[in-house]
Amino acid sequence: MNEAYQSNPVLDKLPKHLKQFIKPQDYEEYTAINQAVWRYVMRKNVDYLSKVAHSSYVEGLQQTGIAIDEIPSMYGMNRILKGIGWAAVAVDGFIPPAAFMEFQAYNVLVIASDIRQLENIEYTPAPDIIHEGAGHAPIIANPEYAEYLRRFGEVGCKAISSAKDYELYEAVRHLSIIKEAEGTSEEEIAEAEKHIEHLQQNMGQASEMALIRNLHWWTVEYGLIGNVEKPRIYGAGLLSSIGESTWCMTDQVKKLPYTIKAAYQAFDITKPQPQLFVTPDFAHLSKVLEEFANTMALRKGGLDGLQKLVASKALGTIELSTGIQASGIFTEIIEHDGKPIYFQTNGKTALSYREKELVGHGTHTHRKGFGSPIGALKGINIAIEDMSPRDLRAYGIYEGEMVSLHFEGGIEVQGEIITGKRNLQGKIIMISFKNCTVTHGETMLFKPSWGIYDMAVGKEVVSAFNGPADLESFDLIDHVPSEATIKPVRSDKQKRLEQLYQQVREYRQGINRTISRHKVLEKLIEDHSQDWLLSIELYELAKTNGDEEFAKEIADHLHSVKLQRPTVGHLIDDGIQLVNKSLVM
Repeated sequence: MNEAYQSNPVLDKLPKHLKQFIKPQDYEEYTAINQAVWRYVMRKNVDYLSKVAHSSYVEGLQQTGIAIDEIPSMYGMNRILKGIGWAAVAVDGFIPPAAFMEFQAYNVLVIASDIRQLENIEYTPAPDIIHEGAGHAPIIANPEYAEYLRRFGEVGCKAISSAKDYELYEAVRHLSIIKEAEGTSEEEIAEAEKHIEHLQQNMGQASEMALIRNLHWWTVEYGLIGNVEKPRIYGAGLLSSIGESTWCMTDQVKKLPYTIKAAYQAFDITKPQPQLFVTPDFAHLSKVLEEFANTMALRKGGLDGLQKLVASKALGTIELSTGIQASGIFTEIIEHDGKPIYFQTNGKTALSYREKELVGHGTHTHRKGFGSPIGALKGINIAIEDMSPRDLRAYGIYEGEMVSLHFEGGIEVQGEIITGKRNLQGKIIMISFKNCTVTHGETMLFKPSWGIYDMAVGKEVVSAFNGPADLESFDLIDHVPSEATIKPVRSDKQKRLEQLYQQVREYRQGINRTISRHKVLEKLIEDHSQDWLLSIELYELAKTNGDEEFAKEIADHLHSVKLQRPTVGHLIDDGIQLVNKSLVM
């Protein structure tokens, strides 16, 4: 892990392939404008959300180290989060869904450390520290919700994706990057949104990852809790969006009871949500998650699970009834009567038992792939895995014996047995042959000249899931993002505006009380007449200090900004209202 991070026992347990996504927070890169954006959103949200959010939100802000007046540092958050068994790390924007969920499985909150531009203060499709820090972090202080989040990550990272899922992920990541990048044209944004819409409409049959991502969206990101008539907010997307947290409470947004049906309700990241789902309590979330998990190949296995892995074209794992696991890229299945009778991987493959690689059966041994029959022997009532040593001897499945095994469905294995491997319960899980031939009718599946044939033993596929069984079996340090977030190139004019924000920030913090707030306003009106947020901060200082004349001067300027920029009028009004409200409390 990067030395810029203060580790803790939670982060110490992260596997290497997740650490590749972590980046330094670079706290000093936050400008005074960034800090003002954070402060405005937090003050407005806390004021409003204290009335409509789940009680865990306000309590969680204190428990997770989220301050209203300044952007949180990872160091400070981790120091506090470790008390509830969690940690936080910074990443660069969107990361692959499976990795995001796997972080959750390790009780680690992933935080995109960039912050939205002032122009996108109400909402951005890009993950940012407002969304992650102010949205996700407070709710995990609730133990029931925290366990749901962990369990969701544990199940979600095993969901099998399709090739189209990754294409959609890249498209969403691209939109989030260009929308927060300074100077992106409206045409380029519209084109990116159109591309996402096209992909969403042509995804074909939804993969497991697509379905569980829907559940994540309608709970973790946009969930409501309580009763349908008067729900409260707990989803991070709502908690971190000024606009949507208000919009979602209106009758214009349909409220539906949360059930497994939410998995089949797609969402559009570029638009406000027309409907939201309401869970009666956090425990119900876990109930629906388990209901969904029961539909996954992770628990069902079978032909369908193998077919999902083949379609994914990605690293995955199957587990047979003996517990032996094969991890690789699955390319072929032979089926009979609706059941798989043979599977084949291509390229590096590893064999494991209970998530631990079998000695001598890693990717070096099986570097060109692995194939094995599945099922029972033809005409024999007892499966190989259920045979006692006496049974094995009786059927000639014994060291040094030439044997011909005829499986139901037509797979034949002929060769000389070298040895076998057993699990802890004594069941045989693998048999190795030399001079071996494996056929299916006229099709040759393995030739003696290919070397030793290792046959996995199992009468059925009981599980199929994304990723390897043993994380150490493969080199997973291979993630290269197609594009990085675009850091703004600040003009001299922008830097001068930042200096004005910094002066006001230092005045409010008591660091430098020698600055003239009147001169700051004069300079702001002269050089940056379209800016509105710094005027709100000046108005707050004027009202706090009882300088009503100066406050009126600022209010008059803000009124002229509203006339020039009517789209920010409600933000200005809300800012003034917040200041006035705080003075009478």
